[in-house]
Amino acid sequence: MKSINIKTSLPGPKAAELLERKNKNVPKGPFNTIQTFASKAEGALITDVDGNTFIDFAGAIGTLNAGHCPPRVVEALHRQIDSYLHPCFHVMMYEPYIELAETLNSITPGNHDKKTFFLSSGAEAVENAVKIARKYTGRKAIISFERGFHGRTYMAMSLTSKVKPYKYEFGPFVPDTYKWAYPYYYRSEFLTVEQLDEALLKRFETFFQSEVPPEDVAAVIMEPVQGEGGFVIPSRKFVQGVKALCEKYGILFIADEVQTGFGRTGKMFAIEHSDVIPDLITMSKSIGAGLPISAVTGRAEIMDATNVGEIGGTYGGSPLGCVAALEVIKTIQEEDLLERANLIGKVFKERFDRLQVEQIGEVRQLGAMCAIEFVKDRASREPNKELVQRVVQDCHQNGLVVMTAGLYGNIIRLLVPLVVTDSQLNEGIAVLEKAIKICTQTQKA
Repeated sequence: MKSINIKTSLPGPKAAELLERKNKNVPKGPFNTIQTFASKAEGALITDVDGNTFIDFAGAIGTLNAGHCPPRVVEALHRQIDSYLHPCFHVMMYEPYIELAETLNSITPGNHDKKTFFLSSGAEAVENAVKIARKYTGRKAIISFERGFHGRTYMAMSLTSKVKPYKYEFGPFVPDTYKWAYPYYYRSEFLTVEQLDEALLKRFETFFQSEVPPEDVAAVIMEPVQGEGGFVIPSRKFVQGVKALCEKYGILFIADEVQTGFGRTGKMFAIEHSDVIPDLITMSKSIGAGLPISAVTGRAEIMDATNVGEIGGTYGGSPLGCVAALEVIKTIQEEDLLERANLIGKVFKERFDRLQVEQIGEVRQLGAMCAIEFVKDRASREPNKELVQRVVQDCHQNGLVVMTAGLYGNIIRLLVPLVVTDSQLNEGIAVLEKAIKICTQTQKA
């Protein structure tokens, strides 16, 4: 039985009315992937206000690893709402905050003593991880990576690489922020993986002589797999090499797991693929099944460098977010969603590797963090943003929600909820395959 059920063109009549109201009352700055409005969602399905049902391969930009409205999360939220909504942890404390901190201290990489505190968004987690790193080390400089994305607040935006739409005309940016090159093996055709890793790691040593001395660097922040940058996957050796440089010079290593965490890559945290233990980890998105909550977990001695009142936030670690996160973690563990992520990635890779389309440059995935990079042709590898836009539109009109990514906007990324059924997964992939075939033929013509 098919899950997709499209009754109207997009936007439908009710969605069109809401779009008109939105355009009159909401600034144009916030972007929207698909031009309709949700009315109900469950698992990997969304139904809009006009009764159209879509398969969701975007997962609220990686927020819904446990799916839309996971039953045990919804039940926990109802129980919490009946007790209290938000006494504010900084005024009167509550147990779910402590229980979630204990859980994250237990499941994040490393057997050392850890401590955790909570905020509301991924960008806030990044900002506070930087504050803690600077406080602990007494140093100021922070290094991120080309194509990296860490958020839209000023420190997070300064660490982010893509200029448009994230940074253009929003400067000046925060000083003492620097960027290292992140390996992009597909676009380094003259070097092997090993050669590129070695060249970059050597360049980082030179960087300390030409740009900023290591004694001034508080932390390096890295996405274990780049998200907005195009689902670019570094080698295990590269990540270990960066961590070794940090250890050599007393620099803290921050793993930004906002998009990669909570099972997306087939492990609870993507950094586990590299056998690297970070000093600090930032988390958000899928931690709360859509509830606004984020976390910073780190070595206890580092986290305790801040004094009372120096970190926090009014809504940080809300009771609703905490109980949702606790149930998300149980869902991932008890429903074996890590293995499910690996199966989803395997199906995706096999299906799109078989698709004989000249404009598909590379298919890559780690667990269920999946991407297709489109080019004008495989010889030139010139990015093909226009084709991607047509494929995305075709998918939307035919009941599949997908999103783009990448510095050049030429990548379709898949962040399907890990609870997607086999039939829904295959149905969604079939829609994407058909869209690619149609749009590539149209572009040739």
